[in-house]
Amino acid sequence: MSDTLTTAPPDLLPAARQALKRYYGYDNFRPMQADIIQNILGGKDTVVLMPTGGGKSVCFQIPAVVSEGTCVVVSPLIALMKDQVEALKANGIAAAYINSSVGQSESNDIARAAVSGHLKLLYVSPEKLLSDGFLQFLNRVNISLFAIDEAHCISSWGHDFRPEYTQLGALRTHFPNTPIIALTATADRLTKRDIITQLNLHEPRVFLSSFDRPNINLLVRPGQDRMGSVLDYIARHPQDPGIIYCLSRKTCETVAQKLIAKGVKAGHYHAGMTPLQRGKVQEAFLQDDLQVIVATIAFGMGIDKSNVRWVMHYNLPKNIEGYYQEIGRAGRDGAPSTAILFYSFADVMQMREMVTKDVPARQAQLNTAKLERMQQFAEAASCRRKILLNYFSETLPQDCGNCDICRNPPTTFDGTLIAQKALSAVFRSRERVAINLLIDILRGMRNQAVLQGGYDQIKTYGAGSDLPYLDWYSYIHQMLNDGLFYIAYEEGYALKITERGHQVLKGQLALPLKKFQPAEKAEKPTRASKKAANAASTATIGTPEAQLFEKLRRLRKAIADEQGVPPYVVFSDATLQEMAAERPVNRVGMLGISGVGMKKFETYGEAFIKLILEDGGGQYVPSDSDSMFNEPRPRLAKAEKTEKSAGDSEDATVQFHHMGLTPEDISERRGLALSTVKTHLYTAYAKGRELRIHDFVSDSELAEILTARAQLGNEASLRDLFDHLREKYDYFQLRMAALYHKRLRGQ
Repeated sequence: MSDTLTTAPPDLLPAARQALKRYYGYDNFRPMQADIIQNILGGKDTVVLMPTGGGKSVCFQIPAVVSEGTCVVVSPLIALMKDQVEALKANGIAAAYINSSVGQSESNDIARAAVSGHLKLLYVSPEKLLSDGFLQFLNRVNISLFAIDEAHCISSWGHDFRPEYTQLGALRTHFPNTPIIALTATADRLTKRDIITQLNLHEPRVFLSSFDRPNINLLVRPGQDRMGSVLDYIARHPQDPGIIYCLSRKTCETVAQKLIAKGVKAGHYHAGMTPLQRGKVQEAFLQDDLQVIVATIAFGMGIDKSNVRWVMHYNLPKNIEGYYQEIGRAGRDGAPSTAILFYSFADVMQMREMVTKDVPARQAQLNTAKLERMQQFAEAASCRRKILLNYFSETLPQDCGNCDICRNPPTTFDGTLIAQKALSAVFRSRERVAINLLIDILRGMRNQAVLQGGYDQIKTYGAGSDLPYLDWYSYIHQMLNDGLFYIAYEEGYALKITERGHQVLKGQLALPLKKFQPAEKAEKPTRASKKAANAASTATIGTPEAQLFEKLRRLRKAIADEQGVPPYVVFSDATLQEMAAERPVNRVGMLGISGVGMKKFETYGEAFIKLILEDGGGQYVPSDSDSMFNEPRPRLAKAEKTEKSAGDSEDATVQFHHMGLTPEDISERRGLALSTVKTHLYTAYAKGRELRIHDFVSDSELAEILTARAQLGNEASLRDLFDHLREKYDYFQLRMAALYHKRLRGQ
């Protein structure tokens, strides 16, 4: 595999940094993003393994923006496409998607936009991409690159195999010179190899980002009284959106009903519901109209909701890949979040039956092995984050400090000698044995597998006969979790020694182990511990910063509802938290907030600055849009010093309008922000005052908007209309046209 970087044209990397600031509002790339973008801009195939929330999308969206042509993004789910396209449009980037939810007429419009070069990103499903005629259509498009999202779906070794993904290798045949980037948040060693092979990637550079999500607090709780624990947690976090994953559809519905009965805004989601039902629940959750969604694993893949603050697993997941991907839906904005797993051995037995039923023997064996790794994680005695990262071939140098084990570490002893016995047995058996056979060798068993393999002849045969089976089972799994072994699934689940394992074997590294103890029923939290937890969780609610954050969140919700988009598309929780802390009151300050790009500043900046100013005890006084937002200090006025009422100000604007001045002229003449002038005009027109409507929207434009409204239906939002008309008209024009049409109908 080549590590050589082809140098990108000298002007593209600076342009990429400018695009990051302009469209996304960030000053710097996250780790590895700049190198990935440079590799893509150099025309090289690329594989990106990066955790959920790590910024994978930026890795292909920025090259798409700064390159000529259109980036074609292959994405598995309609919800994923819709969310990402909405977010791109909110940032001022031309994007669209084509899938089964898009009508033929709209598909034709999107196709024309792609052929004419007006689209920077086009999202399609793998089925659509490979359908008759679509590849031929793409030959007419100037394609800058292909981005294969959720690329782990291509591998039968992965946890979410999708057969249609295996046909994507045809892209290399049809477009041999177009770079391909494959991205995934969950891929082990075998899946990564499959991605490269099946996509026919040419000497790709593989970027393996850290899978660490340090902002997520990892907790495992006993399976007893799950519902009580869920209700207790939600009561202590009444404003925080969360997801509860359940094993069955019936459990989803039951849990949701119990939450609703306790006054929680909750809904359920599973594959047994109609698409319309699922869509309504998902939309309500994205819009923050539901706090909790209770779902099977059918929900969540590609959901880009950045402000999910917690994820619970009501039942044990069937593998670590799925668990990791699902907890990754919490805290995508980088703010503190929590992942809670409820665990009981009964879950293991139930899941074991599910993963082995009606599947080929090879697949059943693989599923069982992966379930056992999930069980090991739940029963772990060492840092849980270390275990997750070791699974993905990454080493955490020290305990994370943000999991239940790190906060309440178990008693350990020096287990180096025990580990060396196991490692030596694996080494002397030429790394061909699986866990159960290794234990038999160590305990000196004389069964058929041991004798046929000749393992009774190796030096470490019987070296662990003093320990019972369950002790060895626990210690070997601790060693596996600590990164001394990995399991080679493709070689009969044989244990392979890692570099860290060789260090322990050679005596270069000591290994602490937890003394094996049979699992006991965990104690229920006491009234005192609950009281302390409640006090800790509410300690900051009354702070000025927290109060401003809640006001900003309500404003975001109102704006999102008006525009028909999820609140996180306006701004993320992390951005609002930074606003609450920094209190920006001018253009420079607001653009300095992470997540506030130029497009979002122009769209929302004034409303949020106004709220921040008013929260500070002053009153917002609009001024010229440039001077107001560039002054280092805002103009504040106390209520008693207000020069004129809102009605007087509106009257003055209308008078200038009757004198023939444009909104821009009035803004300059009166020293008001242009948005304020437009608000005056809209309010006056809504009250029935006569204005020259054609100064803002011509007859032909009114007819086009009226036709679009009729096509979309009366329930369509302004955002739907804005998108349908390809952003040809601004929201002021659309609002004025809507009022004009009402007047025509005598309303």
